[in-house]
Amino acid sequence: MKLAIVGGGASSFYVASRLLRLSKDRPMSIHVFDRLWAPHGLVRYGVAPDHPEVKNCTRKFDQVAKDPRFRFFGNVNVYRDTPCKAFAQNVQLPLSSLYDNYSHLLFASGCPLPVLHPALPPSTNCIPALNIVHWYTQHPSNAPPPPLDSVEHVTIIGNGNVALDVARMLLTPPDVLRGYDVPEDVLAVLERSTVKHVSIVARRGPFEAAFTTKELRELMKLPTASMVPIPDELLVPGEDKEVSRPHARSIGLLQKGSMNVYGTTSKTWSLDFYRMPLNLSNGPTGMVLTLGHTAPTTSTRVARTGETSTVQTDLVIPSLGFQGDPSSPYYDEGLRHIKTVAGRVALPPDSAIAGRVYASGWAAMGAKGVLAATMMDSYGVADTILSDLSDGLESLNGSGSGSLDVNAPPAEIVDAGTNVLSYEDWKKVDAEEVRKGKELGKERERISWEEIRALLGRA
Repeated sequence: MKLAIVGGGASSFYVASRLLRLSKDRPMSIHVFDRLWAPHGLVRYGVAPDHPEVKNCTRKFDQVAKDPRFRFFGNVNVYRDTPCKAFAQNVQLPLSSLYDNYSHLLFASGCPLPVLHPALPPSTNCIPALNIVHWYTQHPSNAPPPPLDSVEHVTIIGNGNVALDVARMLLTPPDVLRGYDVPEDVLAVLERSTVKHVSIVARRGPFEAAFTTKELRELMKLPTASMVPIPDELLVPGEDKEVSRPHARSIGLLQKGSMNVYGTTSKTWSLDFYRMPLNLSNGPTGMVLTLGHTAPTTSTRVARTGETSTVQTDLVIPSLGFQGDPSSPYYDEGLRHIKTVAGRVALPPDSAIAGRVYASGWAAMGAKGVLAATMMDSYGVADTILSDLSDGLESLNGSGSGSLDVNAPPAEIVDAGTNVLSYEDWKKVDAEEVRKGKELGKERERISWEEIRALLGRA
C-alpha cells in the first residue's frame, strides 16, 4: 500500500501509527501532506498554552515519524480544482497528483473554519474565537491581535471548551502564563490588556453546558478573577431531568462558586445561561449586544421566550464550533464535513462509497470530542483501511499494478525542493524553539517562517 494523507494533525499520526504497527511485514509507505509547515495540527495550534500535558502525544508522533515507511511533507497545499495558497509560502499540489501517485488516500484535514453566527458578522469588534486562538498560538495565518488595550467588557458567545480557553487566557495574569508556550508578542498584548469582565453566553442551561468540569474548575481557580454567582433556581434540575455524572460535578462547582468571592477581585466573569445573540450594533457609548431570552421546551431543547435584553460590550467573540472547508474535496454541505461510512468516504448525494478513499478525525466526525475520541476514531479507520487491502499496487486513477514507485513522492514535491519541510526539518525547528524558550524561562518561543528559512539555511 502507498497511502497519501491530507492533513498532518493528530488523526493522521494515529492512523499512521496503527497501520505501521499492524503491517510490519507488508510493503507500505505513508506520505503526510500539510499546508502548515509544522506537523501536529490542533495539538500545536489549538491546545491552550497552559495545557502542556495535552501535547504529550507528540512524543508518540515523533516515534511514528522515525519509521522509514513514514514521511511528512509540510508547507504543501493540496487543492481540488484551482490552486489557492492558504499561506503565501505554500507549495501547490493538485489532488489529481495524489490519484496518480498513490494507491490509497486519507483525508485527516480537520475542520479548519469557524462556524459563524448570522447576527454577528466578523469585524474589528466581533472576532471569531478561532482567530483569537490562532493569535495566541502564532498560527501561520498571522491573525492580528485583538484590541485588548481598549476593551473592558468581553462577551463570548458559546460555552464549549474553546470558549473557556479564550476566557481563561484573557483573565489569567501574564506572569502566570509566562512560563508556558505563549509568544512574547502575545504576552506584551496581554500585559497591556484593560479587560475587566468576560461574559460567557449560552443558549441553553447549565445542565446542558458544553464545557468540561476540568475547564470550569480552572476558571474557578483563577488567582485574580471571580465568578458572578448564578441564580440558585437555574442550578436545580427539572422534575424529569436526568443529570449525567459529569454535569452533576459541574453543577456542584457552580453552586460552590469561584475560589475568590465575587466582588473581591479586579476581574470578573459570568456564565449567562438561556441567552442567544440577536444583533450587535453601535450605541452612543460603545457596542450594544441584543440578546434573546430562551427557556427549555424539552430535556435538551430551548426556544425563544420573546423577551430580550441588551448588554454594553466592547468585544464579541463567537465560539460556536468549527466546520470543514467547503472548497475541500468530498465536502458534504449538509454535514459541513466529509461524510463517511466506517471510515470510507461516501459521495454526495447518494452516499456511494469512493473506493480506497477514507477520512478520519474531525474531517469525518465533525468538530467534536477530545483527543482520545480522535484517537479511537483514527484507529478504527486504520482497521478499515487494512481490511480493504488487496494484492498489487494500483493507483487511485486506475493505473495497473506495478506502475507505482512505493517510496517516491509526486513530481511537484520533488520540484519544489527546499520549500517543502520534512519531519527532520521540523525537529530542528522544534529544538530551536525550545532553546529560545529556555533562554526566556519558558516552555518554548515560537519562530516565524522567515526565521525557519534562515535556521535551515534556505533564506
